Amino acid sequence: MNRTFVVLAGLAVSGLVLASSTQTSTSAQVTAPAKLNANAKMTPAVIRTPSHRLVVQVDVNDPAVMNLALNNVSNATQHYNDLGQKVEIEVVAFGPGLHMLRDDTSPVKARIKSMSEAMPELIFSACGNTRDNMTKVEAKEIPLITQAKVTKSGVVRLMELQERGWSYLRP
Repeated sequence: MNRTFVVLAGLAVSGLVLASSTQTSTSAQVTAPAKLNANAKMTPAVIRTPSHRLVVQVDVNDPAVMNLALNNVSNATQHYNDLGQKVEIEVVAFGPGLHMLRDDTSPVKARIKSMSEAMPELIFSACGNTRDNMTKVEAKEIPLITQAKVTKSGVVRLMELQERGWSYLRP
């Protein structure tokens, strides 16, 4: 009798484990696959091209760093275009790096204009906090290039993009 009890108890525990794992499974795992007709043709699955997303930080007023960032953008775009894959890139400028996107001081504004025309998936974000501080210090409105969009905070923009899975680069 003891032996029968142990066997039955073991089976009961096994049943509980199986039942609980079935209950925690997703509905896709529980649903039985559809039956196929013997004459049915198998169609290939839709091929998805991966999408890549890169955010580039520019926080120094150095033409070499700005050009390096733009070189990185060009290289990443070319690489994924060659593979037939999509890439989205956003350059976020804040602090002294905002000079990259200033209409009156940018050493790379002609290059940004050219790249923006060739790469519609490329975005340039200018830190609104930095722009406001520069306006106060210089006692004049800070003009930005037409390709720049203002974001409230460059640092927060970087954080939000990274939290959404964007890859991060600081040249």
